[in-house]
Amino acid sequence: MIETAVFKALDEVMDPELDEPITTLGFVRSVDLTGDVLTVHLRLPTAFCSPNFAYLMASDAKDALRDLAEHVVVVLDDHHDSDVINRGIAADAGFVGTYGEEASRDLEELRLTFQRKAHAAAMERAVRDVPLDRLRSLTLSDLPASKATEALRRRRSALGFDSGPDAPVLVDDNGVPLPPGQLPLRLRFARSVGISIEGNAHFCRGLLRTRYAMEETA
Repeated sequence: MIETAVFKALDEVMDPELDEPITTLGFVRSVDLTGDVLTVHLRLPTAFCSPNFAYLMASDAKDALRDLAEHVVVVLDDHHDSDVINRGIAADAGFVGTYGEEASRDLEELRLTFQRKAHAAAMERAVRDVPLDRLRSLTLSDLPASKATEALRRRRSALGFDSGPDAPVLVDDNGVPLPPGQLPLRLRFARSVGISIEGNAHFCRGLLRTRYAMEETA
């Protein structure tokens, strides 16, 4: 069934700020396959979500779906910049090509910023129950098999960090092992990032339910 295939593909598309798949966040509004044209509508919690984030999600969604149909159309609904974003996505114009001089930051720079935040949060979750005296020598092979460890490995791979069994777990935003004296500060920072991400995700789910309450009960 096409809807199952679409959701499986979109499970890999992350909200760059919330670090969760757009599927579990409820951002996929509808799926339709007519002939060789696959059309997917996306929605967001508010009409004023940052155009950078909105474009990044829509662009990544189209890339994830390209193998499922000859023609893929991704449409962002109910956003204040929907017309501009949808034209850019349809033309594969890229973020700078879509916004021109208004694009103050390259999309890949934005993606990297949020990948680093997601990695910091995942790193802290993976070592939360490890005694401080063990952290200095902790390697990836020391971590238990768990969702937290899997998430950390995914984040490291996305950033191109060493994911081998002997790689140190605690590294900075460039994948460089942290000096022992920086460990407590880095973990406190990573914890604050994780709390912010989790709080924002909860808030956005609430906004989405409120915004589309009538649609969900129809």
